[in-house]
Amino acid sequence: MSISPSTSNTLLPADEFVGQLRGLSHRYWGTHPFHRRLHDGSLSEFELRTWAANRWYYQCMLPQKDAAIISNCPVPRIRRDWLARIVYHDGTAEGEGGRERWLRLCEAVGLTREEVLDERHVAPGVRFAVDAYVTFARTKPWVEAVASGLTEMFSGHLMRQRVTDMLSNYAWIRREDLAYFTNRIDVVSGEGQATVDIVVEYCKTRAEQEKAIAALSFKCNVLWSMLDAIEQAAKKE
Repeated sequence: MSISPSTSNTLLPADEFVGQLRGLSHRYWGTHPFHRRLHDGSLSEFELRTWAANRWYYQCMLPQKDAAIISNCPVPRIRRDWLARIVYHDGTAEGEGGRERWLRLCEAVGLTREEVLDERHVAPGVRFAVDAYVTFARTKPWVEAVASGLTEMFSGHLMRQRVTDMLSNYAWIRREDLAYFTNRIDVVSGEGQATVDIVVEYCKTRAEQEKAIAALSFKCNVLWSMLDAIEQAAKKE
């Protein structure tokens, strides 16, 4: 889906602007057929391992994406606040943070750390999509890069449902194995509103608002492309 530029130069009211951003929720990866199968319990163990190993690549690149935003952002307050995202994923020491929690989930579904860390299972399409996202953050104006991350507006509810569904449908997975999601739910809810506030504040023209909407659309495409590639890779069992 492409975002058609408006012929109007009038700045959208904040509520209408946010409404257009939220209007992309149907394109979030929660609606992808593979994710629906993940939730309804119909993935095989191999498919679940394929998902976890490929999603790892996305998780481990998020701190680099956030570092790119910081490097391009001229606003000290936002740089300070954004740094917490890097610390959240990388932790303050080895064996901590979101990356570590994702590795534990990978182990729970039957992968070894070695095979996850050496990325032997990462599909080319997943690598291409994730690298495109990091490149976007490095090369686009920082507000657009921030706006691309507004998929977090859609993720809190999905994470809650994922915990419930995975515990119900995959008997070998324990609640502690899903610490990445249970730990992330409240964080995402807070980050989501903070990110919306930044985008609303710093998109000062209609053109900037439209670029922010297009950036979020691009991110939805990245996530959807990842699942397309994961679904294809999972057929090779």
